Amino acid sequence: MSPAHRLGGALTALVTPFAAGGTRLDERALGDLVAWQVAEGAEGLVVGGPTGEGPTLTEAERDRVLRVALAAAGGRIPVIAATESNCTRTAVVRTLAAEAAGADATLAVTPFYNRPTQEGLFRHYAAIAAAAARPLLLHAVPARTGIDVRPETLARLAALPGLAGLVDATGDLARLAPVGGATGPGFLHLSGDDATAAAHAMMGGQGCLSVVANLVPGACAALQRAVRAGDPVRARVIQARLMPLVAALSRETDPGPVKLALALLRPGLSPDLRLPLVRPGPATQAALAAALDGIGECGSA
Repeated sequence: MSPAHRLGGALTALVTPFAAGGTRLDERALGDLVAWQVAEGAEGLVVGGPTGEGPTLTEAERDRVLRVALAAAGGRIPVIAATESNCTRTAVVRTLAAEAAGADATLAVTPFYNRPTQEGLFRHYAAIAAAAARPLLLHAVPARTGIDVRPETLARLAALPGLAGLVDATGDLARLAPVGGATGPGFLHLSGDDATAAAHAMMGGQGCLSVVANLVPGACAALQRAVRAGDPVRARVIQARLMPLVAALSRETDPGPVKLALALLRPGLSPDLRLPLVRPGPATQAALAAALDGIGECGSA
């Protein structure tokens, strides 16, 4: 299997750089950011998700973000396209468009606002999987969507061809055992919560879709490698070093804090967001500045 088709490990939930006050994409900054992520050891990227301000992107912008990221990654690591929608038809169309552009896999969040039943969730994902030709990951983020996928529904979905795994952003480690038992071997279990990344991996998870990896991709990759190498002590040390930064990033809605922090680390990259998101307030800015003082130690982990 080529590097571009290996899923799991340290995945970065990539921000989308904007220019001109957020009115247009900054393609040069995006390409530079992807190239840096690859050089620093990131094992995969997700573009167009919540951290990438996917809900604010036009369909044309989604396509450009994906194509720029693919070109900059150059097949060295997988690039996964978030194709979220609470309309099944739209999710299918976006998935097919992402695959046509070259995405190595796609990521579909649970339908927000509609809040379908478990049967509705099953049919939603089954329809996307039936149309998709490349691996599809489910994304459960109840805090954002108001709905979750139960283990019995995941068991049905895991039996469908093309459904590759779950990104669980709840941070609830107690879910790992029942979900793993329901879905069986071969179904990826990825964390979507930076605060529990090490514990999730040590309990059998296969990676983490990370926000903090925008800032310290090398440390996040080192954490996942440590677990794979059977070195839980090193993984815990890295997790502890990352926690002040993780806490600062969690003070306000993602990706406001991480974009501001990234702009401080990479001069020339704008912290601009698109409404309804706004730049973090003074208290969060101060917390980020304090956390970034220790970035060298995290980055060298």
